[in-house]
Amino acid sequence: MKKLIACFALGCFFAGVSTVALSTPEEDRVAFQNYYQTKFSDVPYDDFINGVYSIDMPSREQWQTLEEFPPYELALEQGETIFNTPFANGKTYADCFDNGGIGIRQNYPYFDLEQGQVITLELAINQCREANGEKPFRYKRGKIAELTAYMAYTSRGETINVVIPDDPRALAAYEMGKKFYYTKRGQLNFACADCHVGGSGGYIRTELLSPALGHTSHFPVYRLKWGAIGTLHRRFSGCNQQVRAKAFKAQGEEYRNLEYFLTYMSNGLEYNGPGVRK
Repeated sequence: MKKLIACFALGCFFAGVSTVALSTPEEDRVAFQNYYQTKFSDVPYDDFINGVYSIDMPSREQWQTLEEFPPYELALEQGETIFNTPFANGKTYADCFDNGGIGIRQNYPYFDLEQGQVITLELAINQCREANGEKPFRYKRGKIAELTAYMAYTSRGETINVVIPDDPRALAAYEMGKKFYYTKRGQLNFACADCHVGGSGGYIRTELLSPALGHTSHFPVYRLKWGAIGTLHRRFSGCNQQVRAKAFKAQGEEYRNLEYFLTYMSNGLEYNGPGVRK
C-alpha cells in the first residue's frame, strides 16, 4: 500500500482508480519528499531550497559567487520603498497583512474560506491595493516582483507552512493543482513532472533539470535570461510556452492551484527568496 501511495503522489495513474481516494495531501507530501531524498541521497534535505544548485556542483560555485553581490539587490531596495510608501489614503501594505507584512511569505499561498479560492501573495497584494483605492500591479514582473522580493527577504529562514483546511473546496483546489502538475500538454506532450520528477537530474540539451522539491522556496527570482526579477507565475508561463502549450493567465485559477500544490509539497523546508537563476 505504501508503494501504491508513493506512486500516486508522483503522478502514476491506473485505469479506473481515483488518486483522491488513495492518498491524502500529507501522504502525497511525504512520498514526494522521500522520492527526492532517495534519488539524490547525497543532497542534504535543507539544500533542496537551492534548486538545481543542490545537484549541480560545477555551477554551484558560480551561483554562490553571484549571491555575494546578487543582481536582485536593487529590486530589494525598490521593493522596500514600495512597501513603505503610503497609499493616497495614508494607509500602507502593513495595514493589510498579519505582522505588518513582515516575515509572512512562508504562509502563502493559502485557501481563503470566505472567498473560496487560493490566495497567493501577489493576489493578496493587489487585493490590498484595490481595497485602498489603488490600481493593481501587473503580475509577472516590475513592481509586483520587487515588492514580493522584499517581503520574501523578510521571511528568509522561516519554514514553509502551507495549510490545506478541512474544507472540500480547499482539497479540490489542491487536487486540481496536482492534476495540472502531472498532466501532459503542448505540442511536445510534456507535463511539469516529466522534467522535474522523473527527469530531474537529467539533461535537456545543455540544461540540467532541477528537482521539484523546493521549487517555490526561492521566488521571485532574478533570472539572467530575463535580466530582471520575475514572479513564479512568469516562470510557469515560460515553462508552458517551452513545451509549446498556450500559457494560462498569471494569477488565474490554474496557476494559483498549481502553486498551492507545489508549495505544499515543500512544507518543512525553509523559505530563501529572492533567488538568482540562469
